[in-house]
Amino acid sequence: MGDLFLVRHGETEWSRSGRHTGWTDVPLTERGREEARRLVPLIRSHRIGAAFVSPLQRARETAELIGLHELRVDVDLREWDYGGYEGVTTVEIQRERPDWFLFTDGVAPGPPDHPGESPEQVGARADRVLAKVDAAHANTEGCVVVVAHGHFLRVLTARRLGLPASAGALFQLATGTLCRLGTEHGRPVIAGWNVRPPS
Repeated sequence: MGDLFLVRHGETEWSRSGRHTGWTDVPLTERGREEARRLVPLIRSHRIGAAFVSPLQRARETAELIGLHELRVDVDLREWDYGGYEGVTTVEIQRERPDWFLFTDGVAPGPPDHPGESPEQVGARADRVLAKVDAAHANTEGCVVVVAHGHFLRVLTARRLGLPASAGALFQLATGTLCRLGTEHGRPVIAGWNVRPPS
């Protein structure tokens, strides 16, 4: 189990305003592009064995801006399907459901093409991604990089650490940051979180 680097895409208009952005394919803002560019020195300081990216443009553009090549586009890396909560903020949801919490309650049903996902369903996708990451580590030298989305990467982190998907709630993740999951004494650990280069 080698190092796994997680990159959350740069800022979008929806992430800036707190709108749940699942499968809506919104672009990066100029600030989001700059957040991505600032990660280049951190990425270049490591040998990259494989890189996986979500198919959504905000993740793909981030991956390109940080200089990743030969990207493996993987639909399992899409953000949480927020169903009926797509484009809605937590504040708006809690007006009707004051105790609502994404990581334990999931989402309201959406249309047939985006019905929404439970935390466990997102966790199952994360497990599939981790299996692909482990296979990449076995077949290449260097670290593996995953460029994707905030809530999904939080769930993936929980699953890598052997925790339930709902434990993703413990890992706040900012846009345009780099995180490193490594090992200590053969066990998975967080080796770096929300890393940005100095201004």
